[in-house]
Amino acid sequence: MKIIVTSIFVQDQDKALEFYTETLGFVKKHDIPTGKFRWITVVSPDEQDGTELLLEPNDHPASKEYQKKLFAEGIPVTMFGVVDINKEYKRLLENNVKFTMEPTKMGELTIAVFDDKCGNLIQIVQK
Repeated sequence: MKIIVTSIFVQDQDKALEFYTETLGFVKKHDIPTGKFRWITVVSPDEQDGTELLLEPNDHPASKEYQKKLFAEGIPVTMFGVVDINKEYKRLLENNVKFTMEPTKMGELTIAVFDDKCGNLIQIVQK
């Protein structure tokens, strides 16, 4: 068994697709109409057959509440690995990404947290 798709709730699918592809550098894998919304997934450009990230609309009241509470508590919804966190931090700052935590060493890891402008905090990590 392996993880093939994981999802995050987003407030606006178009805005999320733009941010995750143009700002973060992921590649759109699927964009399929499913009625009112779309099945939109992105993947790492380095592993296009790897795990997909589904940009799930937060249309249900429970998902809106979940997303809002995690954000308010400063809890990242997912984690992305990076090779050089300081380089990635600088690149994202130059693209007007707002960080709630700058790169911080925690044992063998260095982590940082940013706002994805879609209702989520995202953590990046360098091992």
